[in-house]
Amino acid sequence: MKGIIGKKIGMTSIFSADGKQTPCTIIEAGPCTVTQVKTAETDGYNAHQLAFGEKTAKHTNASEKGHFAKSGSDPKKFIKEFRDYSIEKGAGEQVTIEIFSEGEKVDVVGTSKGKGFQGVVKRHGFSGVGEQSHGQHDRQRAPGSIGNSSDASRVFKGMRMAGRMGGDRVKVKALKIVKIFPEKNYILVAGSVPGHNGSIVYIQK
Repeated sequence: MKGIIGKKIGMTSIFSADGKQTPCTIIEAGPCTVTQVKTAETDGYNAHQLAFGEKTAKHTNASEKGHFAKSGSDPKKFIKEFRDYSIEKGAGEQVTIEIFSEGEKVDVVGTSKGKGFQGVVKRHGFSGVGEQSHGQHDRQRAPGSIGNSSDASRVFKGMRMAGRMGGDRVKVKALKIVKIFPEKNYILVAGSVPGHNGSIVYIQK
């Protein structure tokens, strides 16, 4: 596996020579610092720990300062482990978007936008009970009956009801890398990426 930590910037469009439009997401990917290399002999598994985003010493506790000092890195804001990392990098070295190439397909992991407490129509796509009739005036977006009668005499677990929506870990697979701007650490992937602008995402393959 190879991967990098990035920040979602926003969306734009790329036009080809024949005028075809491709909606793309702009991600500021890296540079990331390798803060720790884990091996099967010492840790029980192989992984590379990458860090991204500047963090002031004022907001870094003593244990974090010691951890970053081992790799000779400044304090970082976000840390992510990538198992079985295929890029040969040692502690303290930089990982940039040059590990990817244009035309390559990658998976992007992020946290979806939080929607708060939502009803069944928005959360699960219910159509509601129906029209206003026979004195009913609040049934348009209601869930309707939720349980069985005397047979089960209970509501089954997992029943789709109103509740908190969004804020989930989402992986979007096989997004094509359309363009790479090494001087700005920008990578453009075709399609949408979970999360709001400014949120942290993980690009991996």
